[in-house]
Amino acid sequence: GPEIWNDTEGKITHYAAGVGTGGSMCGTAMYLKEQNPNVVTVGIDTYGSVFKKYKETGVFDEKEVYPYLTEGIGEDILPKNVNFDMIDHFVKVTDKDSAVMTRRLAKEEGLFVGWSCGSAVHGALEWAKDNLKEGDQMVIILPDHGTRYLGKVYNDEWMRNHGFLEDKTFSTARDIIAQRNGSYSIVSAQKTDSVKAAIGLMNKTSVSQIPVMENDEVVGCLTDNKLLARIVDNPALKDASVAEVMEDSMKFVALDSTLDVLSSMVEKEKAVLVRDDKHQIHIITKHDILEAFTK
Repeated sequence: GPEIWNDTEGKITHYAAGVGTGGSMCGTAMYLKEQNPNVVTVGIDTYGSVFKKYKETGVFDEKEVYPYLTEGIGEDILPKNVNFDMIDHFVKVTDKDSAVMTRRLAKEEGLFVGWSCGSAVHGALEWAKDNLKEGDQMVIILPDHGTRYLGKVYNDEWMRNHGFLEDKTFSTARDIIAQRNGSYSIVSAQKTDSVKAAIGLMNKTSVSQIPVMENDEVVGCLTDNKLLARIVDNPALKDASVAEVMEDSMKFVALDSTLDVLSSMVEKEKAVLVRDDKHQIHIITKHDILEAFTK
C-alpha cells in the first residue's frame, strides 16, 4: 500500500488485484482508502468462485461453485482475510482469457508472470473500458512468476489441449451451443407444475432431465431415473407438485469451459447448465459432450 501510494505520488485512482485468500487485495486496499477514500478497488474473480455474487447479493451460492483451472484466485469458501467492504467491484474472468492474457504479457510487455496475473490484467482492462476516464491512474498487482507455469500456460500443447489456442482441438461449451444455430429452446418445468405434467413434458420432448424454474431462476431439476424411483415407491407423487420431488439444481459452468472440464462435471446422470452471451440458459448433457469429441 505505501509503496503504491508513494510511487504514484498519491495520484492513484483505481487499484485492481486478484482475490484468493484476500490478503494482497484487502490489506493494500485498506491502506489506499485510508489515504484517499475515493480510490476505487476492483477485485478479480474467476468463474467457479463465489466472491462476485456474494459481494453483489450477500448470498453464498453453492451453485456458483464448480471446477476451474486458474490458480491463485477465487474460492469456494469465504476466507476471513477477504474484507468485502474494501472491494468496490468484482470482475470474473474465464480460464481461457486469463491464460491468453498471461502469454500476451510475456510476448508484448516482457513480463514473465503467472496465470492469476493474466486474470488480473484481463479483468482490470475489461472493467476499465467502461469506467476509466482520462486522467485516472490504475495500478494492477501482478504477484506471481511465470516459472510455475512452464508446463501449462507457456506450453503450446497444453494450451491446445484445453482449447486456449486458436488451433484448438478441444471444443468448449460455447462451441456446443453454436452448433445449435440459434434454434434452441430449453425444456423446463415450473416449480408449481404437477409431477404428472412434468412427466408428460419430458415424454413429449424426449428428454431425460429438465431444469425447474421459479421467476426465471433455476431452483432445481428433474431426472427421469430419480423420478421413476420416487414414483415406484409412492405412486401418489404423480399428483404432487414438482417442488415436492425436485432434486438440487444442475450446476452452471462458464461459457468457455472445455470438454475436459465439462466431462468432469457431468456425472451421476446430471447435465450442466450454461448462460450464453445473451443470458439465455442452455443445458449440456453427456450426449452433447460425446458428440463434440467426435467432431
